[in-house]
Amino acid sequence: MRAARKAPPPGFFAGRVAVVTGGGSGIGAALVSALRGDGATVYAADLHPGPDGVVLDVTDADAVQALVDRAVAEHGRLDLLFNNAGICFIGETEDLTRAQWDAIIDVNIRGVVHGVQAAYPQMIRQGGGHIVNTASMGGLMAAGLLTSYVMTKHAVVGLSAALRSEAAAHGIGVTVVCPAAVETPMLEQGEIGRVRGRDFYLKGQGIRRPVTPEALALCALAAVAGNEAVVMEPVQARFAWRLQRLAPGFVRSQSTKFVAKQRAMAQQQAR
Repeated sequence: MRAARKAPPPGFFAGRVAVVTGGGSGIGAALVSALRGDGATVYAADLHPGPDGVVLDVTDADAVQALVDRAVAEHGRLDLLFNNAGICFIGETEDLTRAQWDAIIDVNIRGVVHGVQAAYPQMIRQGGGHIVNTASMGGLMAAGLLTSYVMTKHAVVGLSAALRSEAAAHGIGVTVVCPAAVETPMLEQGEIGRVRGRDFYLKGQGIRRPVTPEALALCALAAVAGNEAVVMEPVQARFAWRLQRLAPGFVRSQSTKFVAKQRAMAQQQAR
């Protein structure tokens, strides 16, 4: 699996029309900025968008369809869809409520399905396009204390891989973005119980600095330009993924130890 190039060719996205969900902050906002900076027309969709954004709840299939229809009505086509909106819960699985299970499934899985369902037929009709789904390294590797998130991101990786093989005949690309820790508000959101997100994502995994949203956005856009299937950042993530393929038993044992370490850290901080 090739690593994505670090930046797309200048002007590659000029004149293209894009929808970015979760475009109000973090990775989504970085994608919006990079695309607009390269000359694209971008609908930055979010529950809490900035001044140039569009209010969108990705769990509302009709609203997602309406936004795609609006883009096509105003510009004649939709070249790019970034299914980027997502949420996370971190903590012991037994502490998750039914409402939290429903919420993460609705946003992280159904939100992506709604985007695909709205945009993919349009891209087939127009003879091309590209869909980018934001997953996670949690979609390629299992991490305890992130069970619900890992489940949803595995679904996004599977959807992306299957759709890519189907979409190729229509001239449509599909890319899935699988980063490790990214410096976004998600590092400190969705905490349940004593597990602290930033400690989990950084200290526990030996990552000194998370990937910046801007750097990840450029990698994702470079992958679109090169029609890459998967983006994995940073380099530690690619190493861990290859290690899992070579020595799955070792990685499983390390994962169990990792969970134990996180629990110990949480207990120590609670004293």
